Amino acid sequence: MGICSWLVLGGLAGWIASMIKGTNARMGIFANIATGIVGSMIGGFLFSLLGGRGVTGFNLYSLAVATVGAVILISIVQAIRK
Repeated sequence: MGICSWLVLGGLAGWIASMIKGTNARMGIFANIATGIVGSMIGGFLFSLLGGRGVTGFNLYSLAVATVGAVILISIVQAIRK
């Protein structure tokens, strides 16, 4: 995937994850993109450990993997802050 695809996928995944976790009002576009990109790495790692595939390209499966990873990342950050 190219850089533009990573930015778009990361932005979408981070935005969806922030809506799921209720942090959408506090996060801007750059935080959503960063959360989505790091979340895609976390999700890809976890899915590959479980025998699945990681992020495979710009498709719905990759968006789901990145969103799961971003939700996990936001959960970890929230736990550390408390």
